[in-house]
Amino acid sequence: MKEETWRAPHLLDYVRRFQKETGLPRPRFIARLDPTMRRLPRPNLIYPLEPGVYAHVYLDKERKGRYVIIEPYLTETDEEAFRAVMDRVLEMAPEEELDPEKTEAFEESMNRLIKRAIGAGVRVSGEQIERIEYRMRRDVIHNGKIEPLLHDPNLEDIHSVGVRSLHVVHKVFGMLETNLKFKDSTELDEYLRLISERIGKPVSDTHPIIDAALPDGSRINIIYSDDVSREGASFTIRKFAEEPLTAPQLVEWGTLDAHMAAYLWLALEYSMNIIISGETASGKTTSLNALLTFVNHNYKIYSAEDTPEVVIPHDVWQRLITREVGPEEARVELFDLIKAALRSRPDYIVVGEIRGREGNVAFQAMQTGHPVISTFHASSVEKLIQRFTGDPINVPIRFIDNLNIALFQLLVYESGRITRRVNSLEEILRYSPAKGGVLTRTVFQWDPVEDRHHFRGRFNSHILENLIAP
Repeated sequence: MKEETWRAPHLLDYVRRFQKETGLPRPRFIARLDPTMRRLPRPNLIYPLEPGVYAHVYLDKERKGRYVIIEPYLTETDEEAFRAVMDRVLEMAPEEELDPEKTEAFEESMNRLIKRAIGAGVRVSGEQIERIEYRMRRDVIHNGKIEPLLHDPNLEDIHSVGVRSLHVVHKVFGMLETNLKFKDSTELDEYLRLISERIGKPVSDTHPIIDAALPDGSRINIIYSDDVSREGASFTIRKFAEEPLTAPQLVEWGTLDAHMAAYLWLALEYSMNIIISGETASGKTTSLNALLTFVNHNYKIYSAEDTPEVVIPHDVWQRLITREVGPEEARVELFDLIKAALRSRPDYIVVGEIRGREGNVAFQAMQTGHPVISTFHASSVEKLIQRFTGDPINVPIRFIDNLNIALFQLLVYESGRITRRVNSLEEILRYSPAKGGVLTRTVFQWDPVEDRHHFRGRFNSHILENLIAP
């Protein structure tokens, strides 16, 4: 803590103010969080996010979880200097060929403009320069006041409803209220218009709802209009992990066990068709990315998504995303991308998430010998079959057995903390005219009492014995 406060005086100011205003003990400084810290009876921790920026997680006197961003702040004098530098940057901006799409070049150009503005007659003290440069980078180059949250790898989701404080879902400490908020609805509306324009999907009263990806890959959903969102404009950000988790990490966390990972490795090595299913935030995409490392690295992979979340380590990866903006004839839907996959000769087709009629094309791909892996929203094999055979997907029930394996995940609260578990792994056997339905077999089952996965398919696995072993 001494070293950090020497480098960042605003951290020392914050710690002193925190102790004086709350009466709570001095926070403990740690270099990085450990998942076992969720067992702390009363966490009071500060950890770094980027140089000069920190997160403070603690329980207040009412035992409510708080998440405070500690960053360089501007005094009233700093604010005046900041506005003067900003005006100079805007004056000089036409001289630079600024292209926000080219991220690195854009940052370099903006940094040059900031330095030129500070050196071009704007009176700024040496102490102010660092604070002003930080604010300029945060607000002009990056994502404004939520930028520090995007730097925290320990966050899963960021929630903002109207002008109330932002909340985050922390991987270790669950739902926490932050110290960040928009001062009024005008500031919030302007911020959402700016962010949506930067990512190429401008939001407006005419088009109040958008789904898109931020430059770092995080998924953002914006609901803009007061007519639609009664508490005021709102947004939700699903954080994107820069480095996807691996199967051994999922085993270590208990999401699945080593036997199940080995079973899925065999299944993917032998091109089985797999659906990873579950309810919202059950960890489907995380598991998808982890399991894709089991696919032969010499294979050509073709992925189709609405928002880019799939991360694949293969050299030959054809990555496609939908295009929802522009004239109707110029739009490209998931349905179109999966149809195109059949002509691209991939060794594996990865569909980010099946929601509609593209599911029918995915089953056609399975029938023609193109292995498919995807995620889906259904909590059981019965509901999965109902959704695939009903509108709008409409896969004939006798074709369901083209799918080999369905894996079902749960979001589980353990002592108030969020964790994920594979609840069951089902093999799809065949369509039975006599039974009038699809026969399935549970191969792995999670026991919530013991928190263990049991392999029930020993000497009784259709996939291993009848499809892979021969």
